[in-house]
Amino acid sequence: MATASSVVFTRVGLRRGNRAAIPLLIGLMPFALVVGVVSQGKGLSLLETLLMSALVYAGSSQLLALELWADPAPILAACLAAFAVNIRMAPMGAALAPWMDKLRGWRLWGTLGTIVDHSFALGVADIRSGGKDAGYLMGIGVVLWTAWILLVGVGHVMGGLVRLPPGHPLFFAATATFVALLVTLWRGLARDLWPWATAALVAVAALRLGLPQPVPLLAGALSGAALAAWRERRTP
Repeated sequence: MATASSVVFTRVGLRRGNRAAIPLLIGLMPFALVVGVVSQGKGLSLLETLLMSALVYAGSSQLLALELWADPAPILAACLAAFAVNIRMAPMGAALAPWMDKLRGWRLWGTLGTIVDHSFALGVADIRSGGKDAGYLMGIGVVLWTAWILLVGVGHVMGGLVRLPPGHPLFFAATATFVALLVTLWRGLARDLWPWATAALVAVAALRLGLPQPVPLLAGALSGAALAAWRERRTP
């Protein structure tokens, strides 16, 4: 693993990140299109949709906020829901500390502003393999951020032409992408599966009990994190 003193930020790393992000666009595309379609269906203008996508830049939060959208808009409820979904970014930042602690200025804030689950998974995998070029992480993030805005815009424009029925396979694209990303995070240790399984079971149980969003998501995340922390403390 790269030590803090050996971390660099180069154009070579940025370009390597750009290339690594290209395959991720396959999973990003249907997710972004769905967000655009839903935004159009909720009455948001194209400009409003693009601004939300650029500034919020969190597909799960955007979809959850749109599900809560009404007239008048429930600002507090939407903000709380987005906070609950995005609280996972805190431990992500801690896991990326070997790189983040050495960055300053636009390199730090540009990287933090474009981190998503996809870039986090690839960044952690690179750190674990001994990578030391933090430009790799921002290179992934910039491509995904740009593509997200453009594709959400396309989805909004298409929203008036295409009406997808509930349960359409396109709506499963985001979930499938997130599940696939777990492969890059797994270290080959069976004990790592327990927190994941716990989080999934608790979230599904909360959903089956009829608890409103974002309670199932938050319950699953906190339970999985708590079990992982407890197991780490018990490991010598």
